[in-house]
Amino acid sequence: MSKHSVLILTFVALTATGAAAAPPEPLVLTNANVVDVRAGSVRPGVTLVLRNGRIESLSPASAPAGVNTVDLRGRYVLPGLVDAHTHISTFAAARQALESGVTTVRSSGVSYYFDVGFHELVKKGGLPGPDMVASGYHVRPRVADEAFVSHPALFELMSGIDTVGEIRALVRANLSQGVEWIKVLATERAGTADTDPRKQVYTEAELRAAVEEAATRGIPVQAHAHGEEGALAAVRAGVRSIEHGTYLSDETLALMKEKGTYFVPTYTTVVDLTQPGGDYDVPALRLRGAHMLPRLRQSVERAHRLGVKIVAGADTSYGPGSLTRIAGEVVSFVELGQSPAEALRTATTTAAEMLGKERAIGAVEAGFEADLLAVEGNPLENPGALLDPLLVVSNGQVVVNRLEFARAK
Repeated sequence: MSKHSVLILTFVALTATGAAAAPPEPLVLTNANVVDVRAGSVRPGVTLVLRNGRIESLSPASAPAGVNTVDLRGRYVLPGLVDAHTHISTFAAARQALESGVTTVRSSGVSYYFDVGFHELVKKGGLPGPDMVASGYHVRPRVADEAFVSHPALFELMSGIDTVGEIRALVRANLSQGVEWIKVLATERAGTADTDPRKQVYTEAELRAAVEEAATRGIPVQAHAHGEEGALAAVRAGVRSIEHGTYLSDETLALMKEKGTYFVPTYTTVVDLTQPGGDYDVPALRLRGAHMLPRLRQSVERAHRLGVKIVAGADTSYGPGSLTRIAGEVVSFVELGQSPAEALRTATTTAAEMLGKERAIGAVEAGFEADLLAVEGNPLENPGALLDPLLVVSNGQVVVNRLEFARAK
């Protein structure tokens, strides 16, 4: 087990029976232009009162006396962004996500249940965030070796997870650790040179077994699916979201619309495949990305026209070489035909809805979690403003404050 995993598990064990950390001090943000991502409008001159990690009120009133106050001087405030497809596995990576304006992430496969432990740390007040929605181990024919350190009783599955019974066993193992999602492999990967992302991995019956097993605990399933056959099988099997979806047909997109299946394209990750540097810097993958990118662009554009619900995901570990960010995904969606308001919703209200957290995150409203960012310009006019968050608040705590570097108003 890695050092960071031991630290997390130790912290959780030590605090499991103790009191949670004290709530953050009350905070007031004044002179804010609040972006209503639902309506696609801006409410000027707002004072936000944040207390006990939540938004207590929004009004034109003056700041209450004796409370820490930050004057935003007309900057634009919007909900903290959601990254619905990450592989964060270190504290430093989580901090990178926060600094980019992301205050909620959905894990899409990590080792040692880092995502479960990190979720508990944030929940107990040990860290300001981002809030992490855990998925545990990726269910696939060759699961990561580390899974068997956590579940040695499953040693017989080390030779492969190929049958309905074996799939159900690994899903149950993940559920036993308290995950909030299950991830399954419907097609092979794009980010490894020796696999073909169009090739189907699990059949509809096998994918349905994962969905049914997860449903025993009310847990949804996300399906890694680039290729058409695997994606169609996953949608028919009842997954809640399709990840990537490079080669989706109109038939599959229409079924996703009918069933309410969400689409997480991770578009900027495929852009990354085509360029030097970043998470993928392999010549063979650059060639692959060149033919994948136009197809994914078409899938996103057709999904949008059909009304499929699209959600932003960066598909990165937020490591030191990473170039993809959710702000970039939002900007790309605008380039692909969405309005700035629609693109913003992919990383806020629609993402929150997919996660089942639409009454807690994704909007700047009283009673919602105090997850906010402030930017210089109006993102409804220039989504690129999201690339430079000046203030980030996560669970009521200021985690990034670059206001002193902003242009004077």
